[in-house]
Amino acid sequence: MKVHQKMRVWHRYLGFFLAGIMAIYAISGIVLIFRDTDAFKKVEHFEEKLASELNAEQLGEALKMRRFRADKEENGMIYFRDGEYNQASGEVKYTKKELPFFLDKMTHLHKATSSRPLAFLNIFFGISLLFFVVSAFWMYFPGTDIFKKGLIYTAVGLVFALVLLFV
Repeated sequence: MKVHQKMRVWHRYLGFFLAGIMAIYAISGIVLIFRDTDAFKKVEHFEEKLASELNAEQLGEALKMRRFRADKEENGMIYFRDGEYNQASGEVKYTKKELPFFLDKMTHLHKATSSRPLAFLNIFFGISLLFFVVSAFWMYFPGTDIFKKGLIYTAVGLVFALVLLFV
């Protein structure tokens, strides 16, 4: 079997294998674009009893909220984004906006870092996408009209991405 035939076969079966992963990455990528909004998020209301007399820093730790910041403190109350805490009674009321379970798991796959087990899947996926880029040029014989048009489309796509990246 010639190289271009092997590339076509590998390209085809790796494409079928990665179809589900690509769908998950596509959906989670779209969801992540809207992470600065409340799109796709569900709102949950919480009322809890914490220790009394917590300061703003201790309150953030007790609620396990990243980047917690108190907006104001007055009359024994600490007001923060989407909630309030009564220092005398320890009662706290707040709302959280979070992605539904499945979308949350999908976005964590998309955002995996090198310290997480999912990093290996991300590396494999990235290498597979690079293989798709290279193997696509073995789909057609050099010199054919389709191959020449493919090179033009490749150049246009590359320029388009660079323009979007740097403008």
